[in-house]
Amino acid sequence: MLEKLIVMLTHNDVTVKNAKETFEACKDLPVVNWGFKDVGLEPHKMKELCGMMEKEGKTTFLEVVTYSEEECMRGAKLAVECGFDCLLGTIFYDSVMEYVKSTNLKYFPFVGNVSQSPSVLEGSCDYMLEQAGKFKDAGACGVDLLGYRYAEGDPNVLSAAFVKASPIPTVLAGSIGSEERMLLVKQMDPAYFTMGSALFTKNFVKEGSFRENLEVVVSFLQKQ
Repeated sequence: MLEKLIVMLTHNDVTVKNAKETFEACKDLPVVNWGFKDVGLEPHKMKELCGMMEKEGKTTFLEVVTYSEEECMRGAKLAVECGFDCLLGTIFYDSVMEYVKSTNLKYFPFVGNVSQSPSVLEGSCDYMLEQAGKFKDAGACGVDLLGYRYAEGDPNVLSAAFVKASPIPTVLAGSIGSEERMLLVKQMDPAYFTMGSALFTKNFVKEGSFRENLEVVVSFLQKQ
């Protein structure tokens, strides 16, 4: 299950200022997937950090939590300029999809009605599955589901039903910060899941560092 983990150097949907140092302290751990948000660091620092990750053989993810067509396009272009492998998030726009298809980015747009910051997810599972089918046909590699930000029902029920029925790979993103929740995610079996804030708020080792918290998560996932 460890191969499904994307470690996000973000807290409260913003990239942390010491993201570079945090990655340096953890780059030797057997975590392949790393990423961060498009807010919190200047673009040249994002590019530098992405380059560091690539140099260590990591797969890189930029998650863009913006909603207008202009902002989503800006995020997609930033992902390309910085050299990311994958783009998570953005509201789906045909213009952004067409741009991404001209690049090497793998694109995982949001499903559902996503708004606010930190993000809130609304909409029915059927609606999200209909979106996923359209996004697949348009050329997306997968979708970004903010399952544990769901405001209209049980997040576990929605997430499990969506992942099971989705015609395209799912990244389950946001608010996964306990062993119990990781076990639920394992049962759902998405393509990936993200974890960020829980490592900064020390959910696993109360007095420990980011690395010590990540070590506990790595050890737990290696046993699953």
